[in-house]
Amino acid sequence: MGKITGFMEFPRELPKRRRVEERIKDYKELYLPVPEEKKKEQAARCMNCGIPFCHTGCPLGNLIPDWNDLVYNDNWKGAINQLHATNNFPEFTGRLCPAPCEEACVLGINEPAVTIEEIEKSIIEKGFSEGWVKPEPPESRTGKKVAVIGSGPSGLAAAQQLNRAGHLVTVYERSDRIGGLLRYGIPHFKMEKTVIDRRLNIMKAEGITFKTSVAVGTDITKEDLEEEFDAVVFCGGSTKSRDLPIEGRELDGVEFAMDFLPQSNARVEGDDVLAKGRWTEEILATGKNVIVIGGGDTGSDCIGTSIRQGCANVENFELMPMPPVGRPEHQPWPFWPMKFRTSTSHEEGCERHYSVLTKRFIGENGKLKGLESVQIEMEIPEGGGRPSIKELPGTEKIWPCELAVLALGFVGPETDSIVAQYGCELDARGNVKVGDDWMSSTPGFFAAGDCQRGQSLIVWAISDGRECAASVDEYLMQKPSELPRKMGPEIPRV
Repeated sequence: MGKITGFMEFPRELPKRRRVEERIKDYKELYLPVPEEKKKEQAARCMNCGIPFCHTGCPLGNLIPDWNDLVYNDNWKGAINQLHATNNFPEFTGRLCPAPCEEACVLGINEPAVTIEEIEKSIIEKGFSEGWVKPEPPESRTGKKVAVIGSGPSGLAAAQQLNRAGHLVTVYERSDRIGGLLRYGIPHFKMEKTVIDRRLNIMKAEGITFKTSVAVGTDITKEDLEEEFDAVVFCGGSTKSRDLPIEGRELDGVEFAMDFLPQSNARVEGDDVLAKGRWTEEILATGKNVIVIGGGDTGSDCIGTSIRQGCANVENFELMPMPPVGRPEHQPWPFWPMKFRTSTSHEEGCERHYSVLTKRFIGENGKLKGLESVQIEMEIPEGGGRPSIKELPGTEKIWPCELAVLALGFVGPETDSIVAQYGCELDARGNVKVGDDWMSSTPGFFAAGDCQRGQSLIVWAISDGRECAASVDEYLMQKPSELPRKMGPEIPRV
């Protein structure tokens, strides 16, 4: 490493955030610029640790110590080349990834870990600002045509890799803009959409065709795809939201997070959300008592969005007990720990409540006016197994609430359209079942990302898209693919 003693000389420092009272007035990204010298200092903290466990923490197998060393030695162009060797879209992961690599950092055993995610973001932003990130069209074309269904991170990664192999790639997206959950699920304050558009311009210049507002399975059928394409890659994501079927669920004001967030993003983009036909009424938190049910990242995004829309108050319910502040004993380094974390949205004004079960929604004239909750205990059977829920008598409570947002995760992909037309076999969880070659039970029909893995991380989606693309290339060309496979140690997909 360029500075072997750097981890002893420089403390961990993350970029400063815009003041809460300022940032909640807009949807711009949160972080302030960092001087380049500070970035180099943070890269210098990367140890000469012998076995870089950050590789095992990163599903992409990013060459983290290599590009940390290059940043410290002021070789930013070399760093962007190393970063792009394993990751098509570091500008996405550098903003949105929960950074399992940092939890696996060797320095993190007894000191604050290296700021890997922030360094990654710094490298790609330097690359764009210097004009080093340019289109890389293939030198020749194979004549093979591939349809990619879905334009989230797995679909975009698969499309870019297949295009670089020389195939003619068309990406279909049912929404009016490309990006999937990057576009309509992630709020602008976490990633402004110009970041997506900047990358899409490069991909278009590389020769990829994008078609929006096309519902594959309805507007285009299996027969249409088979007539035009030599292979199909399904990257439709895990889009079926988990519901909460309790009394009052039908009330106006009980909404899925994946209606609330996409509508907000469309509004920030300047759209008239009702004119698009996707929604029949506006979902707004303005002036309302909001309760977000679900304590994950999606719930956090709903909290930050509610605050920016001017809610009267926002509470957050989580069914599970409050996690420990530090690493649990049963999740030792380098595993990802389930510990207490505070997001930027939580900082902006939200009360979090743990071990809370929502019992019923309360309405008046068809509109949500409140909900009833109760405190619970989780009882785990001896010898393990599925925990049971025990309600605690006397802990019932009525909450004022005009907007309840269900952020309970996802139960799987939509398989009643093009997947059904192809007759693809599903696994026990309702995901598209694929083999080691990423092909479904139907020859020529591949799947990557959350639609075959289940709800997961953006880094897994990009990794899946890259791996799937190499397998599609081998299927089309009937020989080993020259597309790069994962450089890091192999980790099971499921």
